[in-house]
Amino acid sequence: MSYYVGIDLGGTNIKAGVVDGEGKLLNKLSIKTNADRAMEDIIHDMGKLAADAIKDAGFEVKDIEAIGIGSPGTPDNEDGLLVYSSNLPFNNAPMRKLIREVIDLPVYIDNDANCAAMAEAVAGAAKGTKESVTITLGTGVGAGVIVRGRIYSGFNQAGSEFGHTVLVSGGVQCGCGRKGCFEQYASATALARMTKEAAAEHPESLLNEVYKEFGEWNAQIAFVALKKGDKVAADVVDMYTSYLADGLANAINAFMPEILVVGGGVCNEGDPLLIPMREKTMSRPYFGPGVPKTRIELAQMGNDAGIVGAAMMGKSCVDDGMNGI
Repeated sequence: MSYYVGIDLGGTNIKAGVVDGEGKLLNKLSIKTNADRAMEDIIHDMGKLAADAIKDAGFEVKDIEAIGIGSPGTPDNEDGLLVYSSNLPFNNAPMRKLIREVIDLPVYIDNDANCAAMAEAVAGAAKGTKESVTITLGTGVGAGVIVRGRIYSGFNQAGSEFGHTVLVSGGVQCGCGRKGCFEQYASATALARMTKEAAAEHPESLLNEVYKEFGEWNAQIAFVALKKGDKVAADVVDMYTSYLADGLANAINAFMPEILVVGGGVCNEGDPLLIPMREKTMSRPYFGPGVPKTRIELAQMGNDAGIVGAAMMGKSCVDDGMNGI
């Protein structure tokens, strides 16, 4: 059996663990990112955490085939760089070089959403398929595409940014510079904004009472009020699931995956979200008569997706003969 280390680099925490060749996570360690530090310090800690994870799992460095790193932003695996990350102090960061100064193993880098998609394909909801798309609904909308068992990310490793495809021309301003992006209508942040706007327009709505319970506008409020029978909340959820379905249908039309995996905290709302999401989404793609249809499933890997996916991306790179040295 071969073993790999996966590192999940986030703005708040860095997580690492050892993963076997079938995608089984053997252990997990975590430290704070402290993202206001110099990039060299952060990357040094990533290498040290990888070494600690190997020791914690009862292995030695020689037992590990490679290190895979999942990070927000755009990687360059040719030169071992993290070219850019919007929420970390990285710009052409020599991640491979700095990691290898701490631990002497091949290092491979990819976008965190791509790694989540790989985790679902190897060990989660899309296991056993070759073509899948994973959409994660969080602060933004992340997307990863798996084609023939490999991550697809375009010629420059910056592809699969479905969150920044325009859903509403001239719509809500997005941080990417465009207006009307999918993530401005389908992220958890977007649902919180829609809920707040509807509550302001309807002071009589239960949305305002539920807000007082939480103390801040979030993606749960509309569903809590919906379950209490609030009509305004029902309209918010209906609007949100319609936008979400349009974006998911666009992803299906673009790639026609065997399975579309949807994850993120919003999906914890259960049937009030899932039933209309599935019904609306599956009524919109262009499936010709007799053409097999994409399945929609919930993500299964949860908080382990980043570590497992990064490790399995590293395995994929090794299998393909890529040079991580």
